[in-house]
Order: sequence, then C-alpha cells, then structure tokens
Amino acid sequence: MRGHCVYFIGIGGIGMSAVARILLKEGCVVAGSDTRPSSLTSTLEEMGARINTRQDGSFMPLETDMVVISAAISEDNPDLKTARKMGVKVVKYSQILGSLMKEKRGVAISGTHGKTTTSAMISSILKTAGLDPTFVIGGEVPDIGGNAHLGKGDLFVAEACEYDRSFLNLVPQVGVITNIEEDHLDYYENIEKIVNAFGDFASLISKGGLLVVNNHDKNISLAMQRANCKVETYSLDSTSDWYGKVLSTGSGTNRFSIFRRNTFFDDFTLKIPGSHNILNALAATAVCTFIGVDKGSIKAVLASFGGAMRRFQIIGIKNNITVIDDYAHHPTEIRVTLKAARELYPGKKIWCVFQPHQYSRTRHLLKGFAKSFHDANKVLFADIYAARDTDYEKATMNSMRLCEETRNAGVDVQCIPQLCDIVKVLSLNVKPDDVVITMGAGDVWKVAYDLVAKLK
Repeated sequence: MRGHCVYFIGIGGIGMSAVARILLKEGCVVAGSDTRPSSLTSTLEEMGARINTRQDGSFMPLETDMVVISAAISEDNPDLKTARKMGVKVVKYSQILGSLMKEKRGVAISGTHGKTTTSAMISSILKTAGLDPTFVIGGEVPDIGGNAHLGKGDLFVAEACEYDRSFLNLVPQVGVITNIEEDHLDYYENIEKIVNAFGDFASLISKGGLLVVNNHDKNISLAMQRANCKVETYSLDSTSDWYGKVLSTGSGTNRFSIFRRNTFFDDFTLKIPGSHNILNALAATAVCTFIGVDKGSIKAVLASFGGAMRRFQIIGIKNNITVIDDYAHHPTEIRVTLKAARELYPGKKIWCVFQPHQYSRTRHLLKGFAKSFHDANKVLFADIYAARDTDYEKATMNSMRLCEETRNAGVDVQCIPQLCDIVKVLSLNVKPDDVVITMGAGDVWKVAYDLVAKLK
C-alpha cells in the first residue's frame, strides 16, 4: 500500500479516521471528504491528509488508487459517483479493516454495547506490556494516543461493528461478544437476524483461537454455538470461567476480585464507574491472559485506565456543578450509565440531556427509551440527530413523541429541540451540587462544553 493514494468518503468518522491514520503511517497518500469538520479531521490534516468539506465530487485526485466508503455512504453520494466514473476500486471501511487485520493476529471486539471501552482496555494492556499492537478503536483513548496506532508487534485489535454485517469482513484469532440486543433494526429487521450475524462472526474465529463471551446473555448463548474455537465465559457470578466478585463501588472506584474457574486470580480496581465496566474488564483480562500477558501487568493497567472520550467523560466542574458527556444512544446504555451516575452521586440532582440518534432507532426502540431515564431527576430531549434516515422515517417519528412516552413512564421530561436553547435553560436552572449528563451519538457533546464555558 505504501505510495498508493487512498481517498476516504466520510473520513471524519471514528473508524474511518482510525484506518486513515494507519495508512498515513504506512506511507500512503491519504485524501478524503467529510461534511463535518472535527478534531479527528484536524489531526489527520496535521499528519498530511488532504481533506475537503464539499463532498461534491470535484476534489478527488486523478491519481486515486482506491476509495474507501463507510456504511453510511449511499450510491448517490457525489464523491462516490465520481469514483465510479473514474473506474477507481471502491471498498467498504470494513473490507480494508479486514485486509489490514489479515497481516497480523487479529483481536476483534463485538457486541451491542461496551465494544469501545473493552477494545480500549485490551489495547492499553497490550501496549503497556510491550507488545506494541496495531489498534483501531471506535473512540478517542487519551491513555494510548487516540483511536488508532500502527504498531510493530504482530497483534491487531479492532472494534468490530455489526451494522451492515461489517464485522464479517474480519478474520480474528481472538473474538469477544459483550452482549447482543436489538439495534440497527433499519438494517437487520429483527433480533433473529442479529443473532444469526453474531453466529457468523463467532464461526470466523480460527480453530486455535478463543471466543470470550458474556455468560448471561440468552442471545449470545445461541450465537456462540456456531464457534469452532475454544470459548471462555465471564460474568459477575461463579457460573463462569471468569468471575468478578464486586467488593465495593464507592467514590467512582470499582474494587473487585477475579476468579478463574473458581480459583482466585487477583484483586483489581477500576477508576471508571459502573458494574458494566467490571464486565468489560473481565473480557479484557480473559483476552490478554490468553495472549500471554501476566496478571500483574493487566492489574496495573486497569487500575490506571482513564477510559475513552465520550464514555462517562467529566468535561468540567464549575461552582460544584459536574458536567459529564457520554455516548449512550441505546436504552440499555442510557439505563446503565444513569445507574452508575446515581451510585456515584447519591442524593444529587441529575439532569440528563438526551439527543436521540436516528429516527429509525427511536421508532423501533421507543418503549425501551421511555423506560430508561428513571435514575435522572430531570430529562431534556433535543431534536433527533439524523443518520441514514429516509424521509419516511423522519415523517413518522420526532422527539415530541419520545417526550410523551417518557412522561407517561413517570419521568420529569421536557422537549427543547435546539442544543443552544438547552444550554440557556441549563445555565439558568442548574445549581451547585447538581450533575449534568449529556447523552447521544450525535453532536450533543457540544452542550456539555458550552455549558462549562457559560457557567461562572
């Protein structure tokens, strides 16, 4: 690939930008387009990528050897139309990720929730242990320099997304399935098809490899039957190969013991809150032990692990008002994140600002969303952030419907469509000791930063 010109359509996406970083490090000429400039595109430009925001088909270099598209890019995209006319090879992001993984020993982390944090934990442990892995993560991880790294070692860690069956382009030696729930129903239609896709993923792991799975997920129990490799389970009870016994959860620090096949392994600490993160740590420990990392190294890295950006990230504390940002955009993610916040801040007023992501997801999971906010004292809904939505989807769903359903579930909720107006409302109403959490996969993070700037 060295010297090849690769053009990314949608280069600012978290996965696309990660692969672009790796190709730049490998000596490729990288260009691309994205309609939304961001810190990710700025970093790529600093590394030498040429990026435009027009995405109108006029910027693609004549010497382009390959075009990479994300699953969100449709055939009517002007850049893609230009590539087709030029006769340039077009590949999906997941295909190039798979081809990069084939050159090394692949570790692929899949699941509806927890992929990013688990991938970040594994990458951090392997890097600190001196194994210098290549990694592609669906979030920025400050501890290890961002969302991607081209390592000199023989390991390749990748977050494996199930949308568009993308993860079936990977051929890992080690795989993780954190959980399987209804999501991406605009593509899959039903849970049976989702479980079947995860079964296909399990079947791709090489026979001498390892599949690590959450032991208390009925959908995983179906999917894992397709595995041709060794399977190890994890949970918070002694029925699993890897068992986490919670010792304490005070002040945002998780203390827990790990048992391996009912034999004491070691005591661990995590400074990121929530029992869901103990599960993520168990999966990471199982993977890294299989690879050959000693438990002392695993323990040390997990104790200092700061998490990924937009995963319960404290943006600022002003006037004793704590402002947190989180990527939660699925009912389960919202529920466990607010539960962790309630445990961390007992007795405090918690404001939750939620920006629904996708009209289709909001429609399919409407009832689940409405029941997810009970650990918040006050909830504010922004307009839905559109992504891959058809005109039909936009016509059949809106934030007001979600607001009504949530109010009927007994939650104090208000719909404020514009993010700038939410910042105004919060700045006038939050008081010392309050906690504000912004949630969503769109651009709701702006509320957190603008609020911190506005608070005196």
